[in-house]
This record gives sequence, C-alpha cells and structure tokens, in this order.
Amino acid sequence: MALFCIGRYGGEEEQEEGPEAQERARVLLQRLQQQARARQLRKQKEEQPKGGEGELCSAGVGLSPGGEPGRGKKKRKSVTEEQPCASGQKRLKKRPRSPSEGRAGADGSADGSTPSEKKGKRRNPKVLREGTEADSEADVKQHENRSNFKNKSSEKKKRGEETEGVETREEESSEGAEGNQSAKEEPSLAASEEEAKPPPSSLMILGDYDRKPVQKVQPFLPHWLAQPKLVQKCIKDNLFPIRDVPGLHPRLLKKLQVNGIESFFPVQAEVIPAILQSASNGYLLGQGGYRPRDICVSAPTGSGKTLAFVIPIVQVLLDRVVCQVRALVVLPTKELAQQVSKVFNVYTDGTGLKVVLITGQKSFAKEQEMLVHKKVTGYCSLADIVVATPGRLTDHISQTPGFNLTQLRFLIIDEADRMIDDMHQNCLNQIVKAAFRVENDSGSSMLFQRTKPGPITAATSCYPQIPLQKLLFSATLTQDPEKLQQLDLFQPRLFTSVYSEKKTLGDGTETDQDTNKKYTLPEGLSQCYVPCDLNSKPLLLLHFMLTMKFTRVLCFTNSREASHRLFLLVRAFGGVSVAEFSSLLPPNERQRTIKEFEQGKIQLLISTDATARGIDIKAVNYVINYDAPQFIRTYIHRVGRTARAGKVGVAFSLVLRIQERRFLRMLKDAGIQDIKKHPVKGNSLKPLVQRYEEALCNLEKTIKNERAQKRA
Repeated sequence: MALFCIGRYGGEEEQEEGPEAQERARVLLQRLQQQARARQLRKQKEEQPKGGEGELCSAGVGLSPGGEPGRGKKKRKSVTEEQPCASGQKRLKKRPRSPSEGRAGADGSADGSTPSEKKGKRRNPKVLREGTEADSEADVKQHENRSNFKNKSSEKKKRGEETEGVETREEESSEGAEGNQSAKEEPSLAASEEEAKPPPSSLMILGDYDRKPVQKVQPFLPHWLAQPKLVQKCIKDNLFPIRDVPGLHPRLLKKLQVNGIESFFPVQAEVIPAILQSASNGYLLGQGGYRPRDICVSAPTGSGKTLAFVIPIVQVLLDRVVCQVRALVVLPTKELAQQVSKVFNVYTDGTGLKVVLITGQKSFAKEQEMLVHKKVTGYCSLADIVVATPGRLTDHISQTPGFNLTQLRFLIIDEADRMIDDMHQNCLNQIVKAAFRVENDSGSSMLFQRTKPGPITAATSCYPQIPLQKLLFSATLTQDPEKLQQLDLFQPRLFTSVYSEKKTLGDGTETDQDTNKKYTLPEGLSQCYVPCDLNSKPLLLLHFMLTMKFTRVLCFTNSREASHRLFLLVRAFGGVSVAEFSSLLPPNERQRTIKEFEQGKIQLLISTDATARGIDIKAVNYVINYDAPQFIRTYIHRVGRTARAGKVGVAFSLVLRIQERRFLRMLKDAGIQDIKKHPVKGNSLKPLVQRYEEALCNLEKTIKNERAQKRA
C-alpha cells in the first residue's frame, strides 16, 4: 500500500542519486522504526491480561525493534520509568480485546472502545514477538524500496507523511490477521465512512421519487358547451303563454290557438325567440350583415322540440316571393319524417308555402315531380320546405335535374346524435356541398349567390349572400367536441336541460343535485326493473297484461325476429289485443297499426327500435323493455315514448340476472339513479304455465308453416 501511494505521487520520474536522497531515506527509516516501537509497546500493554502485565514488568522482558529480546532490557527500564508498571496492574472493567480488533488497538484503551468477546484467554508472548518481527522486517523492506523514488518538494513530503498513516492502519490490520487467522477483519468506522463517500458529481437531480396521486384530467370543453343556455326541466311549472313570446306573427298565434295550444313549453319559449332573432332582417341577410350563429338543442323526449323549429321557420318564410328550397329537415326514419311533415302542413296551411316529403315511400319519379317542374326557361322549384331521410335525399341531389340547395337558409338535423353515429356524415357533406354550389348559367346573376365561409375581404363583401344556419335537435345530443366538429358549426349556441340543481337542506345549506347527469328524462316518468331468467320473460309480460291489467303498452325488443315471435306467442295465448310494428311491415300497415293503438283498439304493441326515435304515439301508459337495451341512448329514447308533454308514465325493464349488474352500472354512469327494483314472485306466474305451454306448441306449428310458405 505504501509503495502504491508513493508511486502514485512520484509517478515514473527518473531516480536521483546523491547524498541528499540517501540522507532523506535514512531519516525516514528511523522515524518509521520509532513509530513501530511505540505501537508495539502499546499493543503489549493492551493485550496482556491483568496478571500478565505485572509479571512482564517485574521480569523486565522487552522486545527490541529488531525482534531481539536481549537488547530490549535497557529500553524497558526507560519505558517503565515513564509509564510505571503499577498502572498496568489496574483492574480492567471490560473484557480483553481480541486480535480481530487490532486495527483500533493503538487508540482503543484511551478511547474506551469495546474489547473483543473472547474471555479468559491470554496473549502468548511468543506470538507477539513473531508478529512484531515480521512487521519490522516488512517495514524495513518497504521503506528501503520506497527511498529509491524521487521527492522533489516539501508538498510531496507532507503527502508522504499522510500516506504513512494509511500504511500504519494497513499494518495493524495485517498484524491482527496473523495473530488470529480464524477471526474476521472488521473495517474501522473512519475507513468505512471514507469509502462510502461517493465521488463528487456534477449532475443535479430534479424532483424526487415520491409517489404522488395521479390527478384526473378534466375534459376541456369549448365555451359554448361549458356554459350553455339552461332550460327548465319541469314543464307544468314553467309554461309560457304564447302571447308573451316576442315577435310571434298573429297568423301563427291564431293557428296555435286553433290547435289548442295556449302556452309554450320551456324549450319552445327559449328556442323560438332565438331563431326569430337570427332572422330579424329577413331570410336573405343575417343580422347586421353577418352570418347567424348555429343552434343546438338538447332536451328530454316529449318536450316539444319539433314545434320549436317549425314555428320560427314558417314565420321567417311567410314573406317569400319566389319558391325555392329554403328549409331542409333531415330525419333518420320514415315514420319520424312523416310526423314532422304533418306538423309543417298544419302550420303552413293557407300560407302558400309548400312542404314536400321524400322518404322513399313513393316512386322516385313521383318524388321528382313533387320537387321540380321543367319549363321552357328551365327548372323551377315546387318546394319551400323539404322533409327527407338521408338516403333518399342524396339520391335526389345527385340524380334529380333542377333540384338545388343554393337558396337554402335553414338546415335542420333532428336526432342529430344518431345522424352522427350512423355514419351519415357523407350525406351532410353532400348537402353542404350542394348548398354552396355555384351555378354556371349564363343568365344567372351573382346577386345573393353563396360562397363558402372564409376570411372577410372586400371581394366577399361586395354583394350580399344568403346565410346558411344549422339547427340541431336531440334528446341525447353528444357533448363530444370531436364529433360535433364534423358538423362544422359556426359559433353555436347550446340550449340544454342537463344541469345541476341546488337543493336546500334542513340546516340552510345548499347542495348540488344531479351533478353527474348526462341525459334528462321526462319529469312524470317512473322507472322499474324486474330481475328474471330467460324462460320467465314471456310469462312476466302476460302477467302484466292479464293479471296487472296494463293497457296501452308499448313493448320493445332488440330484433325483428324476436318481435315477430313474441307477437305470435301472445296471440296464440289469447286474451290480449296485440299487434307488431317493425320495418318488415309496409308503410300503410304501420300507419294503420299506430292509429288503432292510439284509438285503444290495440292494448299491446310489440315493436323494434323503429318507434323508439322521436315518434309521438299518443296515450302510451306503459313501456316494457322486453329485451334490455344495450346502450344508454336506446334506453332514453325507449322510455321516452311515455310520460310525454308533462303527463305520467311507467317504464318496466325485464333484466336477466346475468345482465343486472351491467344494466344498473349503465344507468348509474348516465346519472339515472331513481330506478326501483320490482321483483315478481314465482307463485303469481304458476296459473299461466299450463296455458303458456300450449301456446308454445301452437307457436312451433305456426313458425313451421311460415317457413314452408317462404320456401314455396
């Protein structure tokens, strides 16, 4: 170790011969010998037991630095004069030190350090002599070799003295190892601390490794979604007289009164003035010459959304001179389109406005004749308001000559969430493209021609343009900005009834209610679910109709096949006036079925989701989900067929026990928590079992006959 340290500081420099170098080596050697003698004497006194120290002192036995016992007698006297032998006879309070603690032997007794665990064993003087002789010889050899290296300056001498301390510690550890080879070396506290210190680093650690709770990212909504215009949920307590609505035309007021409408619902009272205000300067120009803002409405089923856009559109178009397609209403189903068309016909009667329905129920040529008329000067439009389904509308845009939407002022998308989810985006793109199509006729004027919205420049402002305003309506309007962005809305305004209500507690504090609600249901709706198994579902339906005496029940299934089989089974059972409603039936038969149901001739109407969207079937007392809906929007629209326009209704859902947990979680995630469990005991179903089994046999025969007829 000493050679390594000196070599480290000396490097590979050339050796210097001369009397000065030899003198320095001799002085250094003497100094080391003196340190070795002092260290050996301290070890002897510390390691000898209490009886042995007195004997050694009286006998005058000593060790010379060279390991010769005879030469150490005189120096023993001088040492004993400075440190009397009586001091070595003091009683030791602690156990004698073991050789494994030899590294701290030089300072152990002075510091009061703990001795080794060996008890009653005495140190053999011969072993000590052999160890010290080997140490002295090793020291002499090491220092003779070290004297051959160069020490140029005094700084190197000081560094050499520092390395001597390291050398002495290493020599002490080697002595302890020779004295007792079985004992393990224990590094000193100072040496371990020096070794444990890592080298200084220039790196800086930013932060720490403490675990912190992950913060949930809150969704960022645009301003119009985050702060909508709130609409009251309660219909009965917030009716608004029709005469108090500003700007309503007297002719329309009279029409409303003739149809028995004296008050508007909350949605109608908010949306009608907003649309009228956007067209206060007429349908040819926006307010102040600017493009009007688009409007989105999200309100419960049966809250009057259809009338909310029919009234203002009819009023805006009352003063039109030339017949052009000014309003286009796009709906997802034929039945809903027929219903909206009827409402338009009621309020356009006697005004000169023409409403055309294109849903595919008539031939394509017949619908073309209803839309356009060919003259010598060209094609002229025969429709002011067009009510259409997406598929049929795109066919007419691409295949009907003379049918154009360049004068379109209002684009109404009812059930907008379904239009987005059912991938009708291509239809919407075609509508917008047709609305901004530039006519290439030589005689056409650029007056009131429309260009795609863009930056306002002098060129775009040199002539007026007909603005295109989009109106979106739905009971389950999505709040996903990414989906709404597909509609390319312009500074939209949102009217919604989904908001938190504050409830005052007994202590006067207010708490928010319904904070997690995503959708709203009619106020008079009561919800129940019945846990059951697959075999008991038909019996439960028959139990409700025959035992509980339910009337005017609308029953929903998930498929047309399930609807047809359930209809055949109930008809075979007997005792219930039942009918089915699905897309397999022709349009005339479906209209007749709905009419008979509204008149009370049919008590149970089994349907698919064809009647779940927007269709207003009057006087539905009960809704039964024979098959549990898979999506929350389907559930919202199904149960929304009852309790419409502020009336009362009940919705039952037959839920399999394996579906119960998922069904309740779906409702809870949507903020619907007021559904009640309505179990039905098995004893109440036993009277129906025998007759039910007979009906099953008849059902099997009927299905076989139907299959045979299809094959024939």
